[in-house]
Amino acid sequence: MRKLIRGVVGYHERVRPLYRRRFARLALGQKPDALLVACSDSRVAPNIFASEEPGDLFVVRNVGNLIPRYAGRGGKPCHAEGAALEFAALALRVKDIIVCGHSSCGAMRALLEGPPVKSAAHLEGWLSHAGPVVRRFEAGSRLDAAIPRVDRLSQFNVLQQIEHIRSYPAIERLVRAGRLRLHAWWFDIAAAEVLHFEPRQGRFVVIDAPEAARLLRRFGP
Repeated sequence: MRKLIRGVVGYHERVRPLYRRRFARLALGQKPDALLVACSDSRVAPNIFASEEPGDLFVVRNVGNLIPRYAGRGGKPCHAEGAALEFAALALRVKDIIVCGHSSCGAMRALLEGPPVKSAAHLEGWLSHAGPVVRRFEAGSRLDAAIPRVDRLSQFNVLQQIEHIRSYPAIERLVRAGRLRLHAWWFDIAAAEVLHFEPRQGRFVVIDAPEAARLLRRFGP
């Protein structure tokens, strides 16, 4: 807490003067560019590696960057992730949804090796949403065999969460209408690199300057 409190003081003294006008405008409402689903891991800092300003990203963070599948009309869709998807897509009308996993993910390791702590009922219950992901992964994944198994599962999990997002009828309608795009990203902590899944290559590719230029041409204005 000492470090955090000192950080708040530093914010007030050095950062707040630079952003005061921007926050004054944001107080009137938000219009983020994208919804980003990321892991709660403290090493993953999307507002740093995506070079975003306050108000640019609507962010959902949880253990394992999971999105439970749509429960259906007869189910009970009451989890925060589903609410965030609907709010971002239907109310805020974001144009892009990004799921960002990362290397050395503790949630993915727990799925492979078991929870790191005992009597963690909420953790076990939450990770159960990824049970089918692990079974599909074990059945055969064509992702990069050169990286550690836990990282391959993490990348595979990102792709599966994209499928889960598409299980929401409202989201799927927007995607089919060309009003919403879904993106799979992955953050390599050790290399401090952001990668995206390139369907044509069937693998995650570093978003360097040439790759970014290619993506921008594909997305258009």
